[in-house]
Amino acid sequence: MIAALIVLATILAMEFVAWSSHKYIMHGFGWGWHRDHHERHDRFFEKNDLYALVGAAISISFFAIGSPLVRGAAAWWPGTWIGLGVLGYGIIYTLVHDGLVHHRWFHWVPKRGYAKRLVQAHKLHHATVGKEGGVSFGFVFARDPAVLKRELKSQRERGIAVLREAVD
Repeated sequence: MIAALIVLATILAMEFVAWSSHKYIMHGFGWGWHRDHHERHDRFFEKNDLYALVGAAISISFFAIGSPLVRGAAAWWPGTWIGLGVLGYGIIYTLVHDGLVHHRWFHWVPKRGYAKRLVQAHKLHHATVGKEGGVSFGFVFARDPAVLKRELKSQRERGIAVLREAVD
């Protein structure tokens, strides 16, 4: 039971990690890897996919920290379950962000419900030109698209963000 709670807590915590790293790293000093994700292209892979390798390295590191095979008596047992939570979040991210939103693995356009809200929120994230400004930096928890549109309009009016024409 404790192991399952650790996995679940890690998955939930990873949304905050993803939000903050997306906002402050990917749209900050890590923009070089993330830029092509915000630009049209016809390649299957993006430099942005390197961030998935970073996530995989974090998960593998926690598995190693928790493994008696790797660390012997120094193994930290929660490490395995944290690693599994990071892996679980990565799978959810791959299905939701890469699959549902960007149609890299499958094509389904939700007509209603939370899945539609996720797609709308992330499309609004892509409404800005460049790395400045923006909304909806998370991947699994989506805020109301009407609120996000108002925030984007405010950012444009204050000169923080340049918006694509479709948002006007």
